[in-house]
Amino acid sequence: MDINDFDFDLPERLIAQTPLKDRTDSRLLVMNRDSKQIEHKLFPDIKNYLKEGDCLVLNDTRVLPARLYGIKQDTKAKVEVLLLNQQEKDCWEVLAKPAKKIKVGTELIFGEGKLKATCVAIKEHGGRMLEFSYEGIFYEVLDELGEMPLPPYIKEQLSEKERYQTVYAKEEGSAAAPTAGLHFTNELLDELRAMGVIITFITLHVGLGTFRPVSVDNINDHTMHSEFYHMTEETAETLRLVKENKGRIISVGTTSTRTIETITRDHNGSFVASSGWTDIFIYPPYEFKAIDGLITNFHLPKSTLVMLVSALVDRENILRAYQEAVKEEYRFFSFGDAMLIL
Repeated sequence: MDINDFDFDLPERLIAQTPLKDRTDSRLLVMNRDSKQIEHKLFPDIKNYLKEGDCLVLNDTRVLPARLYGIKQDTKAKVEVLLLNQQEKDCWEVLAKPAKKIKVGTELIFGEGKLKATCVAIKEHGGRMLEFSYEGIFYEVLDELGEMPLPPYIKEQLSEKERYQTVYAKEEGSAAAPTAGLHFTNELLDELRAMGVIITFITLHVGLGTFRPVSVDNINDHTMHSEFYHMTEETAETLRLVKENKGRIISVGTTSTRTIETITRDHNGSFVASSGWTDIFIYPPYEFKAIDGLITNFHLPKSTLVMLVSALVDRENILRAYQEAVKEEYRFFSFGDAMLIL
């Protein structure tokens, strides 16, 4: 398929720059997979579309405040570092600016010496391997010194770090938030539980590749980035029981979708406790093995995420829904409004 088949016009003014005051104040576009009917609701109305025995699968990854500003120890020149992947205990793959000034052996200082790093290797595509030294607990130091790595289309500064975290974020490791989950509050989750809706969790650490545009004309030539996932035996057993009892599995976000679709793909349609790296690329036509519905935000034109939701419904009707969202001036992307597909 051609990349332009997933294009649509999006006015820049509809790209949400800041989160709403209340997480549940966002709007909700509901699409029925069978009738293709579109409804315009508010996010708390999601309770009207869920029933006892349904299961929401949430991604409990926690975003690292992974952007660091420091200086080179020798020249005092300013540097910017973005943490990507932890390779060993204190060794991280990073993106650095200006990268050409950071060679093997270069020493960096952050926060007046609270955190130090030495470049130990140069990676492909300009990346660097840094070995960090510090006193205390690394994640506590990082939380003090680091900034949230907001997507490139967000130009505003984030006043509260926690607004780029879900309320259930727990497992440190993401370079970006699983944004479909930003709409939930603990109170709303408790209301859903009281209705008999089952809440369960997986972990997928979102990589920066999620923001990289597709650079090929034929989407079959696109290579997805790899991301680490984990599903516990408790979650696997929960999902098995939901299926046995004819409940619906509704993933919250494309990250949850890719995780459980990877697991069922690799285990003959079964839910199995497992960990690993996934580079699954879901686009039409695709037969979903795990999910019955999806809660997601509105995504970039020509992105792999638009392709994923197009596989769940179909390309023509997803683009029709997006055109409707533009017409109704929904807020798009990370801090934007939500879509429910059932």
